[in-house]
Amino acid sequence: MILPIVAYGDPVLREVAEPLDASYPHLKELIQNMFDTMYNAYGVGLAAPQIGISKRLFVIDAAPFADDEAKSPEERKFLSTFKRVFINPQIIEETGELWEFNEGCLSIPDVRENVWRHPDITVTFQDENFVLQTERFTGLAARVIQHEYDHIEGILFTDRVTGLRKQLIKNKLENIRTGKTRPEYRMRYAKLKK
Repeated sequence: MILPIVAYGDPVLREVAEPLDASYPHLKELIQNMFDTMYNAYGVGLAAPQIGISKRLFVIDAAPFADDEAKSPEERKFLSTFKRVFINPQIIEETGELWEFNEGCLSIPDVRENVWRHPDITVTFQDENFVLQTERFTGLAARVIQHEYDHIEGILFTDRVTGLRKQLIKNKLENIRTGKTRPEYRMRYAKLKK
């Protein structure tokens, strides 16, 4: 089922998400709904807070980056099959020289900004069967994970841009917050104060 994506301004996007356990009702259905929602919006990642659920869960399918953004044949091959579920992830190491990449977010439509992130990370997480994993990721895979991880920490990519850039996008963010944007996918806007 395709779910509405929570728009910038909803408090759930600013919460530190709660851990998820295997007793969570209809988890497999939720994960499938998250993938369906992400694909419908042409995204490469989606975190549970983006559908209004403050749980430490995100899904990734980086295949769209394989042809357009990969820097090497090896990265292209990896990204083309990089589809994962991350439950209760923890980034335990970030290394390498920070690098810049133009990011966007399904909760912040029509806003893209350059964000600096580490190119190499090590993550512990549980997969969709609650099997504990520890893996090292690099390049675009690491970046997508860091972006989605920020969501479960209550951080948005716009928090990582310079003060000047924040001022330049202030009106766009306000338009999203107040529902004055119409992306090609369903969104849920925070209740506005009167």
